[in-house]
Amino acid sequence: MNVFEEKKGNIFKLLSEAISEGIIIVNENQEVVASNGAANAMFGYDENELLGEDLNLLIPKDYHKSHRKHFNNFIEDSDRRQMGHGRDLYGLRKDGTKFPVEAGLNPFQIYEHAYVMALVSDITIRKKQEFEIKELNANLENKIAERTKTLEDTVAQMKEEVEKRRAAENKMKVSLQKERELNELKTKFLSMVSHEFKTPLSGILTSTTLIGKYTQEDQQDKRDKHLRTIKAKVKYLDNILSDFLSIERLETGKTVYKYSTFPLSKVVNEVIYDANMLLKDGQHIEYPQNIDDITLEFDEKILELILTNLINNAIKYSSEGSIIEVEVKASKNTLNIEVTDEGMGIPEKEQKFIFNRYFRAENALLNAGTGIGLNIVKTHLENLGGQISFTSTEGKGSTFAVNLPLKVK
Repeated sequence: MNVFEEKKGNIFKLLSEAISEGIIIVNENQEVVASNGAANAMFGYDENELLGEDLNLLIPKDYHKSHRKHFNNFIEDSDRRQMGHGRDLYGLRKDGTKFPVEAGLNPFQIYEHAYVMALVSDITIRKKQEFEIKELNANLENKIAERTKTLEDTVAQMKEEVEKRRAAENKMKVSLQKERELNELKTKFLSMVSHEFKTPLSGILTSTTLIGKYTQEDQQDKRDKHLRTIKAKVKYLDNILSDFLSIERLETGKTVYKYSTFPLSKVVNEVIYDANMLLKDGQHIEYPQNIDDITLEFDEKILELILTNLINNAIKYSSEGSIIEVEVKASKNTLNIEVTDEGMGIPEKEQKFIFNRYFRAENALLNAGTGIGLNIVKTHLENLGGQISFTSTEGKGSTFAVNLPLKVK
């Protein structure tokens, strides 16, 4: 396995294990080629135990025939969809027990081979709630029939039971709507992430192939060009993985902030050096003035993550030949860092959503991005007592300001 295949495997493992629902990927022959820990636990198998097994292993025997027909039709249509509209679906655990499931199917191709990714949820609790509601309705009808002789008591009982039923049904509707929205969001997220990794990986593979063709000494400049491309693509992937790791740690409460004393110029130099590899033709980063004597006490890795997100966004959403300005203002108790660009700006009607996870403005949908960077920055700053704000004008650019409550020495 070469280094790029290994990275792709690590990337899939990171993404799939960060999701609570089960993920199962099968090939055209319905053989399992990958599954995450949630899927293994859901069906009662150990890690890698499902690899190479036929998908029918996870489906009750009386559904095998119809499932194979539905699967073949799905492969031919090659369309993302929710599985099992209008009928109940069941999974089969290793111990032989059957349980209700819901599955979203996502077809994709890698190297001209077709695969299907299923996002599987155990809906046993939901089915139990539906059964309870049906029982509640049946009990209501029985009580109405039994108590027609005493009208006042019957009316009182009816009102009470009707209110209970309405409350239960409304609760169920809200629960189902939230569950559908969550499943749709996760499906869109997986598709978006797959695209974000596929593009740079293809660029890395292309540049690696081309480097091997430049064997002469006078072709070193061409080799250097492709090496710069590889470094930029790898840095881009590393930034995305850092964001995903931050989300996982924030959501699971594993984030531990480590304060240390360090010169501000050290972090700024490293971030801008890496950002220079991402600059478009003619773009330029204006280095902040008078920061060599600033030493601060803060979490160095978190500050690096914050500056990387803001400066990389400024590069990404600005055109060729534009200037990105980084400005620092220090006082005894606060440090203010501003990143200003001359880019596309944020539409006014969408500015209130800009820190929402996965949100991307309409005028930025064609640019690469995951929509999680600013959400991570804001969460870390709030955890550390800091703040982030911005001003933006569509078509003219944006300024993001970070305020850190810390001791500047």
